[in-house]
Amino acid sequence: MTRLASLTRRSALAAIAAAIAARNAGATPDETRAWLAAQAKGTPREGRVTLKAPEIAENGNAVPVTVSVESEMSETSYVKALYVAADGNPNPGVITYEFTPLAGKAEVQFRTRLAQTQKLIAVAQMNDGSLWMASREIKVTIGGCGG
Repeated sequence: MTRLASLTRRSALAAIAAAIAARNAGATPDETRAWLAAQAKGTPREGRVTLKAPEIAENGNAVPVTVSVESEMSETSYVKALYVAADGNPNPGVITYEFTPLAGKAEVQFRTRLAQTQKLIAVAQMNDGSLWMASREIKVTIGGCGG
């Protein structure tokens, strides 16, 4: 009886370890594009979005990021939403912001956790439906998502 219980525990621990390893796997660039496409319909064009982050992050636990979008933020022209994705994290969606003309400007600052060297992609959706984007590769020397 003890031997059977031991095998069951071992099997359970192996299953947990496999689940954790699968969870820590990074999203692929295709999964990242699919996540962004589900958020904002259409093809984003380069421009209007500025993504600032360090080229090298010594620690992936808290990478500072600033994203801004050129827009007058008036009733007739404004940023409706901003989506940020990372193509190497377990979940590609990093953060989503929604704006109104009352925001005054479309600029956000946040810290994100990056598991490994990867590309951050920011897509701005304008009130007219147009999409604009910027991307930046960040080299991570110490992973932040369990690495």
